Amino acid sequence: MIKDGILERYLDALLQGNRKQCRTVIEETLQSGTPANSVYLDITWPIMTEIERLLRSDKITSTEEHLATRINRTIVDQLQNKLPRRPSKHKKIVVCCAPNELQELGAQIMADLFESDGWEVRFPGGGLTNDDILAFINEYAPDVLLIYGTTPKQAPNVRRLIDTIKDINAWPYMRIMVSGGLFNRAEGLWEEVGADLFAATALEALQVASNDTPMEHYERRTINRRKKRYKKSGQKTPVPVK
Repeated sequence: MIKDGILERYLDALLQGNRKQCRTVIEETLQSGTPANSVYLDITWPIMTEIERLLRSDKITSTEEHLATRINRTIVDQLQNKLPRRPSKHKKIVVCCAPNELQELGAQIMADLFESDGWEVRFPGGGLTNDDILAFINEYAPDVLLIYGTTPKQAPNVRRLIDTIKDINAWPYMRIMVSGGLFNRAEGLWEEVGADLFAATALEALQVASNDTPMEHYERRTINRRKKRYKKSGQKTPVPVK
């Protein structure tokens, strides 16, 4: 349980760029008995989304956003080794960001929490091309590919990546999850880009990824949706590459 006033104190210190005060708030929270994974889920994640909202609504400056995000990431780096380690689930996940994604913190939080939950995690972050991601998942063969994005301009590229994965069909049992503000703010966008799964928060990502719904359900839904989309545009349905 997070004590009253903690979020407000932490946010104020972040926006001021007060690193020492931010560390003090987090240390007080840990010393009160709050576990590190709760700090991730109940402080660093909601504060991250609040900072993004304040920036979009012009309530804070870009400088304040940068200060806050850098410190929040430093706090997460320091908390990573304090997370509990659950038994291995014998499942693998790749957590990456949409190309040109500058806000990697949400993806980093998810990667840390999946590792804590017993998943084998690879976190290449952002700045990679679709070809880079395809080459990596071909070698690593994850059970889940999680793509994190925050800005609308990233949607077409995410769709191209997912379409390529579906068309190649080299990883028929790999599920594709999307998350981040880009998909939170546009209802149904995750389905439109062809993803199998969607998570609005880090906690939801853990819950959704652990649901072993048969892959055939996702494949059938994705293929039908793609056919419908091409029919509307007057194009022929592309033949998947085998």
